[in-house]
Amino acid sequence: MLPTFQWTSFDVGGVLPVYWGQKVTAVAVDAEFRDFPRTPVLSREAGGVQVIPRGRVHADAVRNGLTWLNDLYHTGFRELAERVAGEPVAAAGDGRYGVVLNVQQGTTMRFECHVDSNPLTGLLFCSDHLHGGGGELVFAHDPSARSVVQIDRSCSVLRPQSGHLIFFDGRDHPHYARPLTSPGDMRVVAVMNYYTRSCPESTRPVGLNRHLYGDE
Repeated sequence: MLPTFQWTSFDVGGVLPVYWGQKVTAVAVDAEFRDFPRTPVLSREAGGVQVIPRGRVHADAVRNGLTWLNDLYHTGFRELAERVAGEPVAAAGDGRYGVVLNVQQGTTMRFECHVDSNPLTGLLFCSDHLHGGGGELVFAHDPSARSVVQIDRSCSVLRPQSGHLIFFDGRDHPHYARPLTSPGDMRVVAVMNYYTRSCPESTRPVGLNRHLYGDE
């Protein structure tokens, strides 16, 4: 199957604060680590997979501990997102899910096979991982893929590079993050939800906030 997934990458390391990586790590180590249940509507996990172990730093903690990251989400990164989208782009109005950190520690954690609900996602990679170290972001070429195995059959694989910001539309391409291969390694990525005039925040699936936060 020919590749159908595309993304745009920017090296933004030059605009980030001094020691930004250490600052992100200091917040990431206090992530909420647990078995997260599969996400309704958006999950593309195999039927037998009910939970996926990983870590998350919620948006309020990002705003409090990494003010500069939240500011860039609303300003400079949003401007880059508009350049990619070719139309006006808005940050999330609901502060619970604007920008969060996804964190993996050791070899047992990964990120869920899923599709996105928002039309444009920004990912700032906050850690480097060498070839063979795991942590790759994997996108299916087949929109009907429903498991890690099915995604891996035909996919685009992105290795995290610290300081690189990528934008993509993940609504039709199931994707997940592979486990790390070293027990002492940690993978951190800042995840940013953006919306467009043609696909505004009001299109967010009903029930998603209830699953994530216990209410609408």
